[in-house]
Amino acid sequence: MPIPIVSADSHVTEHPDAYVSRVATKFKTRVPHLIYDEKLGDLMMMEGLRKPIALSIASAAGEDPKDLLTKRGEEAKFEVLPKGGWDAESRLAAQERDGISAEILYPTVGMEVCNLGDHELKRVCMDAYNEWLAEFTSSAPTRLFGLGQTPMRDIDESIRDLEKMKAMGMVGVNLPGRPMIEGHDYDSDLYDPFWEACVEHGLPPSFHILTSGDGVAVQNVRGHKLNSFMGIIRANQDIVGMLILGGVFDRNPKLKIVCVEADAGWAPHYMHRMDHGYEYHRYWMRALPLERKPSEYFLDNICLTFQNDRPALDAKERLNLDNLLWANDYPHPDSTWPRSQGIIEEHMAHLTDAERRGVLFENAVELYGLPLH
Repeated sequence: MPIPIVSADSHVTEHPDAYVSRVATKFKTRVPHLIYDEKLGDLMMMEGLRKPIALSIASAAGEDPKDLLTKRGEEAKFEVLPKGGWDAESRLAAQERDGISAEILYPTVGMEVCNLGDHELKRVCMDAYNEWLAEFTSSAPTRLFGLGQTPMRDIDESIRDLEKMKAMGMVGVNLPGRPMIEGHDYDSDLYDPFWEACVEHGLPPSFHILTSGDGVAVQNVRGHKLNSFMGIIRANQDIVGMLILGGVFDRNPKLKIVCVEADAGWAPHYMHRMDHGYEYHRYWMRALPLERKPSEYFLDNICLTFQNDRPALDAKERLNLDNLLWANDYPHPDSTWPRSQGIIEEHMAHLTDAERRGVLFENAVELYGLPLH
């Protein structure tokens, strides 16, 4: 029998009305909304966003990379773009074309919402997104699984958000890369009640690339702007290291953090370097004493999603395959859709049937408690 497949990192591309139709009048021009540019076509813009989001790029899965900049004007209007990002019927058809059984859904515009500095606006946007996403996933509850968002500006508020997400059918929570509580990063014990609530409600917390507010800006990159692509995983690595070296998993041993779309091939060396740093430098740098080696926390408490990362699979002996989750990143331009089956066959040929089933299906089902068999 073919192995069922869950993409552990796919995206919605929010409908242009997703935010504006769910907020008070005073916020309608501030939350994400549709604007039109004669050259670029339909864009999503919001207050505090440095550069609008091109819907044509956000919906470009399967397109030839050479053609990513060819859609202009009328060709890049919302009405004529692929609908899989916001229309459930089209989404299920896209799953079937790629041989995917179900998806864990992250936002597109909502990733930029994570980077907003305005506490109130962030709150309003995330509430609207959660409501829209719950409606979207409810049309296919065994194939579309959403992760809610919370601004992390107040611990008690975010715990209440978890309770709301659970009631709305969400299976996890997507967190901003940086919390909004001044002077307290995620390694502070201030967050321990929130981590405990995540475990209690079965809502694994995720950190997605480009949601830390300090993504590699093109203007600050040395050499060609394409070099910025190499740095977008750095913020996620910093979060992972901070949590491990900050003793978060000593205090919360059942907590699992999902590191999303930052690949996994780097992990063996990263674990080695953490162990080396802790052994050689923890005393003069006054590091927090840990109960275990840093690499042991990484292997037990950090889940990694990837979509096109052969080096990670080649290093399977140095990773915890139970915490490795395949994804197709649909409908973004970095997606393996609709070629996922061929890429899986090429990259996973050396995995056993049990290993392949875990990475493609069982790990996601267990982590998120999905009603799939």
